[in-house]
Amino acid sequence: MLSLSHYLVLGAILFSISVVGIFLNRKNVIILLMAIELMLLAVNMNFIAFSHYLGDISGQIFVFFILTVAAAESAIGLAILVVLFRNLRTINVDDLDHLKH
Repeated sequence: MLSLSHYLVLGAILFSISVVGIFLNRKNVIILLMAIELMLLAVNMNFIAFSHYLGDISGQIFVFFILTVAAAESAIGLAILVVLFRNLRTINVDDLDHLKH
C-alpha cells in the first residue's frame, strides 16, 4: 500500500531532478523548458497526493488549471523558439545575447 509519504518523496525527487537539469544545462533552451515542465509536474503530483489524502477535490481542480497554463506556456515557448531558430539558426542560450543590441 502506498502512503502519502511515498508520493511526496517521488515528487521531491522529480523536483530535484528538474532543478539539477536547470543548473547543469544552461545551453539548450528546449531542455530548460522540459526541466521547468518536470518541475510543474512534480508540484502537481504533490497537489494530487494531498488532495487524495485529505479527501478534498480542490487540489485536483487546481492541478487542472496548472496543466492548462503549462500547456499554453509550452506552446508559446516553442513558437518563440521556432521564430528564434529561423532568425538566428541556433537555440543556444549563449547565442541569444545578440538580441540585446
